[in-house]
Amino acid sequence: MIKKITIALVFLVFQFSFSQNTLTETNKLAATCKVWGFLKYYHPKVANGEKNWDQQLFDVLPKIEHAKTKEEISLVLENWIDSLGEVKKIEPIIISDTIKHFDKNFDLSWIDKNKMFLKKLLKKLKFIENNRFQGEQYYIKIDSEKGNALEIINEIKYPEFKWDNRNSRILTLFRYWNLVEYFFPYKYMTDQNWNATLIEMLPRFINTASELDFHLTIKELVVKLDDSHASFGTNKLFERFGDKFIPANIKIIEEKVVITSLQNDSLAKISDLRVNDVITKVAGKTIKQIIKENQKYVEGSNQFAKFKNFYWAIFNGNNDSVEIEFIRDGKTTTKTIKRYLYQDLKIKFEEKEKFKLIENNIGYVDMGFIEVDDIATMMNKFKDTKAIIFDIRNYPNETLYAISEYLNPEPKEYIKFIYPDLSYPSKYIWTESDKCGKKNNEYYKGKVIILIDEETMSQAEQTAMCFQVAPQATIIGSQTAGADGNKFKFEIIKGFRTSFTGIGVFYPNKKETQRIGIIPNIEVKPTILGMTQGKDEVLDRAVKFINTGK
Repeated sequence: MIKKITIALVFLVFQFSFSQNTLTETNKLAATCKVWGFLKYYHPKVANGEKNWDQQLFDVLPKIEHAKTKEEISLVLENWIDSLGEVKKIEPIIISDTIKHFDKNFDLSWIDKNKMFLKKLLKKLKFIENNRFQGEQYYIKIDSEKGNALEIINEIKYPEFKWDNRNSRILTLFRYWNLVEYFFPYKYMTDQNWNATLIEMLPRFINTASELDFHLTIKELVVKLDDSHASFGTNKLFERFGDKFIPANIKIIEEKVVITSLQNDSLAKISDLRVNDVITKVAGKTIKQIIKENQKYVEGSNQFAKFKNFYWAIFNGNNDSVEIEFIRDGKTTTKTIKRYLYQDLKIKFEEKEKFKLIENNIGYVDMGFIEVDDIATMMNKFKDTKAIIFDIRNYPNETLYAISEYLNPEPKEYIKFIYPDLSYPSKYIWTESDKCGKKNNEYYKGKVIILIDEETMSQAEQTAMCFQVAPQATIIGSQTAGADGNKFKFEIIKGFRTSFTGIGVFYPNKKETQRIGIIPNIEVKPTILGMTQGKDEVLDRAVKFINTGK
């Protein structure tokens, strides 16, 4: 609640300063960012690639800087728009009755209600909206051959990009902020209002203290999307977080770290790291302290997803070793363990059995290993079992549709998508619900159990949604990563690669999955006690449910 109030106050202060005709550098640049991005995707002579739009920004920035009043900045922006050429009035754009728009992301209210701009400028902007570009966008496209994935095109890469150039830093922020503004389907779900984020981050980009600070600032900006598909990493960030790793995989439970597996047995043996060791401190700091200090740098749609991504922020460093406090066999001990460059870890990838029969005539499927070619054999083996457990605490191999044909008596709606409407940027178009399964009188009649946790992300979450519509389906586990849909990967500018979720995913009733994830019917969270005893508490709970019905 406090965070939401703070965001609201930031926005009110922003609007109040405009109404008082007090133009700070942040206010002026925020307004310019919005107008620049709007014209980039809406103005017919900009969205078609006719102008060098980056250079146009560089040319107008000195004029923006010298503007002292709202009259002056409005005149600068009006003259800029006029210099682009005439925007011709077109016939009213008729939207087909077959197109249903998703509008939660759409917000051009700053055009109608902006206290900073004079009426003449607002009228020009509104006219451009109503007579917006209707051709192929020059800077972005949708690739229908790749599942309607977004793709950045025709942006200048700036191979000699210099972080200490103020205009270059401003361009970096303006590009990213507007890509999110118009093409991130879940902008409306972020903890911090995206307008407030612009106001907060602008001074950071303007007054960057060092190259590392610039990279960290971008990292913070990306994290503010609250999206498990969002990512940003550069070699420069190793200066802050370190490029040496410990040879173990971990899970954060009860504000402690549990080692779940070893990446390299021989390297782990050197430091006597063991599965189920519980680590309570690293370099003298508790796990809770480390999380608090670094949470602004760790991406994730929800807290469970963030915990999954905290590994490097807890254990990485530039030194070859680090001191830890850990618990083993009930005894707390301190020792120094080794760290290694990633390439020196030589990580082993454990091969697991794809499917097997377990106790009491129950089938078990590891969805991270099963492949389409295995499915017929698997389902034949399991046809007389009383239940099949589909473990999706991993990343599957696109087997959802093939398996669902065995689980359903007929096709069933299970998912609905939204795609960007490039003819009206920031609006999205609903699709008809997709179906899984087929007409099959010999469908599987036993219980269908789906295991999930924070490792269940994207395609894995879609798989859970697909299996969820099967008769007698039950989901067991904990909150998933909350980032379904595809991953939109792009370079903001040369050398700065990032990503976020590119299409929206919903249940057929239009209920969101983003950030929320897939909700289990029976919630089970692993405990430190259970893990140190070598138990898989989620799987154990599934077996109990199959055998007892509760």
